[in-house]
Amino acid sequence: MIKENVAQLLNDQINKELYSAYLYLEFSNFYNDQGLNGFANWYMIQAQEERDHAMLFMQYMQNNDLKVTLDAIAKPDAELKTNMDPLSAGLKHEKYVTELIHTIYDAAYENKDFRTMQFLDWFVKEQGEEETNANDMIKKMELFGNDPKSLYLLDQEMAARTYSAPSLTL
Repeated sequence: MIKENVAQLLNDQINKELYSAYLYLEFSNFYNDQGLNGFANWYMIQAQEERDHAMLFMQYMQNNDLKVTLDAIAKPDAELKTNMDPLSAGLKHEKYVTELIHTIYDAAYENKDFRTMQFLDWFVKEQGEEETNANDMIKKMELFGNDPKSLYLLDQEMAARTYSAPSLTL
């Protein structure tokens, strides 16, 4: 049985994942306005991933007969002025999400909630990948972002990203 404190953290995570999707849509819009359609594509796909993460949490709660409560999604507050701003804000946000996942995992561990811990294992791994991707994008922008031709090629690289739904089976 999933304890109330773990259930509340899981429910909160649904809403945090939906906020993440909203934040990444904001980043996509920023890059679209800059004419960097590849970066806009990268963050549009990132938004889709975050939405799917929310759906996985929701399905997990429903599969365990837990009530899901959806809250209002706050307007993203990231200040975006330069091409580096969304990347830096994205890394900061991914580190925050990692902390959230770890908090849920810790609560599940304290309650000997092994099912939830097993469910969260995929998200722990996923967050490691998310932070690595965010760091890599920052490094690439630092290396190539000031040269228009290199930025064009980097944008083309980001445009090649395609969406693949998570393969987590509940």
